[in-house]
Amino acid sequence: MPQFDLPLSELRSYLPQRDEPSDFDAFWDRTLAEQRAHVRTPSFEEVDAGYSQLVTEDVTFAGYDGQPVKGWLLTPRHLSGPLPTVVTFIGYGGGRGLLGEWTGLPSAGFAHFVMDLRGQGSGHRTGDTADGPLAGPHLGGFMTLGVGSPDTYYYRRLFVDAVHAVEAAQSHPAVDPSRIVVSGGSQGGGITLAAAALAQRVNDAPPVGAIVDVPFLSHMRRATEIVDTAPYSEIARYLGTRRHDVDSVFRTLSYFDGVNFATRSTIPAMFSVGLLDDVCPPSCVFAAHNHYAGPKRMKVYPYNGHEQGGAFQDVEHLAFVRELIGS
Repeated sequence: MPQFDLPLSELRSYLPQRDEPSDFDAFWDRTLAEQRAHVRTPSFEEVDAGYSQLVTEDVTFAGYDGQPVKGWLLTPRHLSGPLPTVVTFIGYGGGRGLLGEWTGLPSAGFAHFVMDLRGQGSGHRTGDTADGPLAGPHLGGFMTLGVGSPDTYYYRRLFVDAVHAVEAAQSHPAVDPSRIVVSGGSQGGGITLAAAALAQRVNDAPPVGAIVDVPFLSHMRRATEIVDTAPYSEIARYLGTRRHDVDSVFRTLSYFDGVNFATRSTIPAMFSVGLLDDVCPPSCVFAAHNHYAGPKRMKVYPYNGHEQGGAFQDVEHLAFVRELIGS
């Protein structure tokens, strides 16, 4: 796949006009206020996964409408808390996976909380969390699930889950609630942008940093116009049938667009992008980065696609986390 988007010199200054509804903040303030009644004390059950140097725990916490959401918490066995902690959100179609997939950060001395994704977990990683009652017609996947209204849209539930996941992690005695970094790639990057902004609205000790790799759910209308890959193709296919719903669909999506969340987050953030990425186009990634209100940096991989830096980016993660929250 050759480079197909704007040249890097233009990407660095690309600052498109945002499509933001006038009641964006009111919508999310109302959503978060309604959901406070559903916060419960999470449960942590230690499981023996065979990693003698780590404490591995199966987590259940109350997400949107109090519905149970699963997660993992991994901590180094021989370090006393409270520990600096990374909360991770998963890419599209994935779930929390297996404990062995998350041993890197706790081996480096951090606690690591991994949130499962409601209704997903049948794609690249397994998951264990059901979604609640589904709303409205949709075409496969999740991009058009409940898209007739912001109130019924799938990502409203998922973003609330993410805010509650941060709070669930902070409730554990091994976790230092003042040293939390949120992280994720692709869909997980989009969730990270939302969680960083929304947690600042309701959490007395919001995250202090964000890792945002190739964020999905950002500058969404442009993405549907320049790539035909999944998952954005779900929106295009849906609108190819529902021809009169274009304006209403993009109005709903504007409440969930990472570019709009980016303007509301002031914590330090590290982004990454692959200039050959035809899943999350570089201009959409840079749109979120360039609108981001807090201190930020971008790691560019000129000859990589959606995988961006892979294990090389993992090294960047560790350095960034150590810089922000110690070791």
